[in-house]
Formats: sequence, C-alpha cells, structure tokens
Amino acid sequence: MGFSKDFLWGAASAAAQVEGAWNEDGKCPSIWDVAGDHIQDGQDCHTACDHYHRYKEDVALMKELGLKSYRFSVSWCRIMPEKGVVNPKGIEFYQNLISELEAAGIEPLVTLYHWDLPLWVHEEGGWPSPKIIDYYLEYVKVVVEAFSDRVRYWMTFNEPSVFIMLSYAMGSFAPFVSDIPACMQALRHMLLAHGKAVTLIRETAKTAPKIGLAMAATTYIPDSEDDAGLRDAAEQSFLSQVGEGSNALYMDPIALGQASPMLAQMLSDEDLKIISEPMDFVGVNVYQPSNPLINKEKYDTEKLPKTMLDWVIDGRCLYWTIRQYWERYHLPVMVTENGMANPDTVGPDGCVHDEIRKTFLHDFLSGVRRAVDEGIPVLGYQHWSIMDNFEWCSGYGPRFGLIHVDYTTQKRTIKDSARYYSEIIRTNGETL
Repeated sequence: MGFSKDFLWGAASAAAQVEGAWNEDGKCPSIWDVAGDHIQDGQDCHTACDHYHRYKEDVALMKELGLKSYRFSVSWCRIMPEKGVVNPKGIEFYQNLISELEAAGIEPLVTLYHWDLPLWVHEEGGWPSPKIIDYYLEYVKVVVEAFSDRVRYWMTFNEPSVFIMLSYAMGSFAPFVSDIPACMQALRHMLLAHGKAVTLIRETAKTAPKIGLAMAATTYIPDSEDDAGLRDAAEQSFLSQVGEGSNALYMDPIALGQASPMLAQMLSDEDLKIISEPMDFVGVNVYQPSNPLINKEKYDTEKLPKTMLDWVIDGRCLYWTIRQYWERYHLPVMVTENGMANPDTVGPDGCVHDEIRKTFLHDFLSGVRRAVDEGIPVLGYQHWSIMDNFEWCSGYGPRFGLIHVDYTTQKRTIKDSARYYSEIIRTNGETL
C-alpha cells in the first residue's frame, strides 16, 4: 500500500525548549523559567536555541530537508502574560512563523499546551485549581481566533501524564509538587479543559479543524503474535497499572467516554460527556516500550542498544503503539514525537555522523510502514526533534535533534540522520 501522497512527514519542537527570549516582547515567565536548581548543572531555558530570533533560518533548514509539516507549541506566556491581557507581540511572532512555514510549503501543526504554564496561572492555583479551565479556554480562544485561518491541525495538550503526574504527584517536573489529591484534581481539570477546548475550536475555527492531543503513549510489545499474545499485550498496554497510568487514564474518558478504574469515582456522567467531545485523531509520542517496566523476565534489555538517557531502543514499539491505539480507540493516528537522545558532536570535517540515529529512524519508520501497509490510518510522522534543545530537567546534555545546535554560537549543523530522513521524505518512504 505505501504512504499516502499527503502523508505529513515532519519534525517537532516545543516553545520552552527552543524559543529562548524568555523575558522579551512582553512575555511573562513560565514555571520552567523559574525552575532553578531543578535543572542539571544550574542550566535554564532562557536562551535555549534562540528560535525566537532565528526562526527564519530554522524554517529554511526545514525546507532544505523537505519537511512537509512542523509541529510546534504556542507559548501561553507569550500570548497572555497577565490575567485577561493579550500580548500583540506574542501574536505577531507566531503569525510570522506561520507565514514563513507557508512560504516554505510546510504545514503548521499547533500544540496549544506543552508544559510551559505561565507563572501567574501557577500562582492562581495551577492545574489543581478549577479556575484554570476558564483561563486555558480564554487563551485557546485567542490563539484560534488569531491563527485558525491558516492552521488546520490542533493538539490541545502534550503528554498529560507528564505535566499532571510527574508535576503534581511525583514532583519531578515543574512545578515540582508532590500532592496526590491535588494531582487528581489537576487530572480532572485537564480532562475537562480538553473537552471544552475541542468544542471551542470546532465552533470558532475559521478553517475546518483537525483536533487531537499528543499522548506519552508507552505500550507493550506482544510476547507472541498469536491471539493470546495480542490479547495479553493489549491488556498490559491499557489495563495494567503502567498501562492505565500511561494511556487509559486519559484516553478512555476522552475517546471512549468512560472512566478508567482509577477515575471511576471522580468523573460524573456529565464530566464524561464534556470530556469525550469527538476528536479527529490521536497523537502518539513513542520512545520505548513498557515491557521493561512490566515483564523484565521476558524482555532482556541487556541485548538492546540504549540512548544516552538509558532508554531502550526497540523499533517494534512504534508499530505496536499505533496498532494498539487504533484497535482500542478507532481514531486516526499521528506520530507526534519519536526520537532518541545521543551525545552528538561536530567532527573535524564539520559534520555530525550520528549513525545510531539513522538506524533508529529506519527501524522505527519501518514499523510505521507496516502499520500503513496493514491499512491503519496514520496521518504523519513528526520526528523529535527538529533540533537539539533544552531537555527539561536534563538541561542541554541530551541531544535529540536532526540539526545540531552549538549553544555557545547558536550555529546549526544538519546531521547525517537528517539527510537520511530527507531522502525517506523525498521518496515518500519507498527507501524503507
């Protein structure tokens, strides 16, 4: 069957990770701008890749690679730096970025929230406060009004399991809170905000929208592909403790209109009606399988390569995530993130020879090809990330980019893996 002619080959980023300009042109601080000692080696995201000033250069590199799409997030902090205040300079930046993408023939895919909560919203209670639903919707309304004449693809949230669970239960991500009751309230408010945002976008967008969200979709690779193996894998992916926490806790209310066991006593029928407003696709962010967390005996990680973050590299997991999400939720799938961290350096020849990422791309994209060939509706693939960037609490050590960034000079260098990916795009996946 092969990839459709309109398959969205692209790459992704997030505002807090690439933009910099943290206090310029009216932007307010985010919870990540004030993360302080929580960041490796005392680093911060105040400059990052300076994409705010270099977006034209960056889009030119995307065009050179032949990208068909670019997934980026809008910074709430740039758009509404104060309660009830819209910042024209913030609107202008994204208008200019979208214009640059349009001129390059690249489809903009917009994430409305990628973790950079405005500090003023956090001080008003953040996600555990019911006030955040209206604050978020006010922001979404401004963004959709400003950009929906030229943006079709919208994602309400990126990885709720991270910015809810890791931020409010585990306390390992900003705002670094460990409070289980507050975390559960935050989860309910996020789900309600999602459903109401879908309705708002559907009712107010100037062009017919395609709406989804991006999940941190960790699923289980079957131990065998017979019926019993497939059933067990699906149960592990959605009904085990790891599977529910990664997937069903969010997607069952959103896509099925039913609460997973952990939320059964928290969500009312009216809540579920709001939360389950129909979406057009689901985004999956896939890095490694859940097998090592669920069944170490049957899954020997010692035989597999690892990233510099010690994440196991097993290309099969992307195919199985796509398939399992499609079979459970019956929504078209967009691969919204997939990539690996490596300590890439520019060599004496001025190039970055990242052979491991080329192999990674081949193996994972072969899984996407299998899914497409089996008739699963896969809309696109957004590699994480377009360029090396600020990797949250890990700072600038892990390099995920197709493009190398020298953080001292901001010089960009296209990596070998990017050239390899560019050829896959040029042939629409026929080289896989």
